[in-house]
Amino acid sequence: MRIEDNHLIRRVTIGDTEITLLGTAHVSHQSVADVEHEILNGNHDVIAVELCTSRHRSLTDPASLEQLDLFQVIRNGKAGMVMASLALGAYQQRLADQFDIKPGAELEAAASGARRSGKPLWLVDRDIGVTLKRVYRSIPWWQRPTVITGLLLGLISRQEIKADEIERLKQGDMLEATFREFAAQSPALHEPLIGERDRFMAARLLEELKQSPERPNRVLVVMGAGHLGGVEQALSDHADFTARQAREARQQLEVIPPPARWPKVLPWILVAVILAGFAIGFSRGPELGMRLIVEWIVINGSLCALGSALARAHPVTIVGSFFAAPLTSLNPTIGAGLVSALIELGMRRPRVGDFRGLRDAVKQWRGWWHNRVSRTLLVFLFAATGSMAGTYIAGFRILDALT
Repeated sequence: MRIEDNHLIRRVTIGDTEITLLGTAHVSHQSVADVEHEILNGNHDVIAVELCTSRHRSLTDPASLEQLDLFQVIRNGKAGMVMASLALGAYQQRLADQFDIKPGAELEAAASGARRSGKPLWLVDRDIGVTLKRVYRSIPWWQRPTVITGLLLGLISRQEIKADEIERLKQGDMLEATFREFAAQSPALHEPLIGERDRFMAARLLEELKQSPERPNRVLVVMGAGHLGGVEQALSDHADFTARQAREARQQLEVIPPPARWPKVLPWILVAVILAGFAIGFSRGPELGMRLIVEWIVINGSLCALGSALARAHPVTIVGSFFAAPLTSLNPTIGAGLVSALIELGMRRPRVGDFRGLRDAVKQWRGWWHNRVSRTLLVFLFAATGSMAGTYIAGFRILDALT
């Protein structure tokens, strides 16, 4: 294996194939020009890009959001993931507006160049949903609220992107830079965002290369400059991998770590404590028992309804949230946010225009309340948060009344 290093262009030779790693800045007109020049003059057989299928579709097919099944997203518990993706996209759109360039334009140029020239396009990055999940699972539980809160604060931020942040983007990775907007840099964030994706992209390249019936002579790989060293090292370390070994290495990096057990057990313990409190209250007298139940309904229902109201939900949704929260809080398999969002979806079903305008709507924080898709997601989040707060507040009220 031979390696040629030229700052933003590195050439790695594996067998008879020369792999050109072209490092780019995700907010640079020059990077777009570099990609177009390399495609035009490089005589490459294959073009690979730092994109997964979903990000590629988002870049090349503006209408892809119209295919989003919001009902399935909410029912399958993916509303939080969709909101996180939209929040990340909103930050990146601020870059586009501030610097008059679409983030990832050089990746789009590479994909378009492959399509125009009729050359195979390899999407070598890990699915963004898998990356976000591995990021979430890798962070200690006490740091997770910081990241989530940061994402929410990012929605209402009107500050311009600072110059030092732009410089990091020119030398680094879009996802890492985006997350740095919301949370301080830490090894727990860096590994799934950068280290794992370096190894994943190298494994995908080796897998594609070694399973191809006709080995390409020249492969161009367009990626953020921050990945050059890691991908080059991973290619060097595993150059002798077979297609099967590369596939197994890639699959290991797609596994979602299992969640901790205590978050699943804690709600059931809380339900047991609440029900025991009701039983003890009635054993001491019907009046006390009824008072505990009324307080449970009023506190839990009111805070959940308040959450829906803050999301500007339909009046029927607000009323439904009030009655749903006291019941769903005693059944951890069904969340109040789920019920509230489904009611909202039934009362204000999103139109085609809402899906088409979703990306533009979430650029500004007010837009989240004016688009039916994003507003339904807010109903899910705010109602769930209100119900959770109501559960703990009412629970402590019950314990206080019994002691």
